[in-house]
Amino acid sequence: MRIIETIKELRQWVADTRAAGSTIGLVPTMGFLHEGHMKLVSTAKDENDAIVMSIFVNPAQFGPDEDFDRYPRNMARDTQLAKDAGVDVIFAPSVEEMYPRQSAITISAGRLAEQLCGKSRPGHFDGVLKVVTKLFHLVQPDKAYFGQKDAQQLAIIESLADDFNFPLQIRRVGTVREEDGLAKSSRNVYLTEQERKEAPHLKKALELGKQAALAKQDPVAVMTDYLRDHTSGKIDYIQFLSYPDLTEKVEGDAILALAVQFEKARLIDNLLFTVKGN
Repeated sequence: MRIIETIKELRQWVADTRAAGSTIGLVPTMGFLHEGHMKLVSTAKDENDAIVMSIFVNPAQFGPDEDFDRYPRNMARDTQLAKDAGVDVIFAPSVEEMYPRQSAITISAGRLAEQLCGKSRPGHFDGVLKVVTKLFHLVQPDKAYFGQKDAQQLAIIESLADDFNFPLQIRRVGTVREEDGLAKSSRNVYLTEQERKEAPHLKKALELGKQAALAKQDPVAVMTDYLRDHTSGKIDYIQFLSYPDLTEKVEGDAILALAVQFEKARLIDNLLFTVKGN
């Protein structure tokens, strides 16, 4: 496995790989890898000749009061996990390498960022699109792999690829969970012992909400009551929307999503399912 830290070296590797006729899969990450990332890699390996994993904690997607400085990092551990999983290249640039100057042009996520996490994190998805656009251009992947746990991010990136005709396929990969149902997340390490016991109730709340939605009842009310009874976290949002267009008129594919703020960890989760109408 090769670790590349500069854009120049990455471009040369991409040119050589393309010249050899190999396909490339991209797994973008912010590091501190877990089983969810490994599922992205294993899916990518089944579908491509070479795998690039980016490890870059992207400052553009963090707000001024968010956890950029304390976001968990462990490059040595990540390198070993990526190597064991069969990653061919880790692209691990510095912030200065990715953003050598203040950008004169910005990208806006638009309407899709007005719901869910985007509503309470203004500018977050603009920052995601900034780094993803750069990675797509630099790596030139045939396919790029994103987890369903970040379903709003997934919808926005799919829209980016479609709207601007990126010559690649966005692949959705299902959420990986702990045995008790908690979605794998790098931020789970911030949970206290008591909060970790409470956290699986997020998935249970989603399941109850889905049952309510399919019965034409109000899933938000059902989930709100359940979470208030079973967790000490503060509910940031609970929303029931169409998917992937994220509108309140739900007919067909839908998303039921939530975010709960614990003392030092903000956890998100969702379920995607189909309804006949609402």
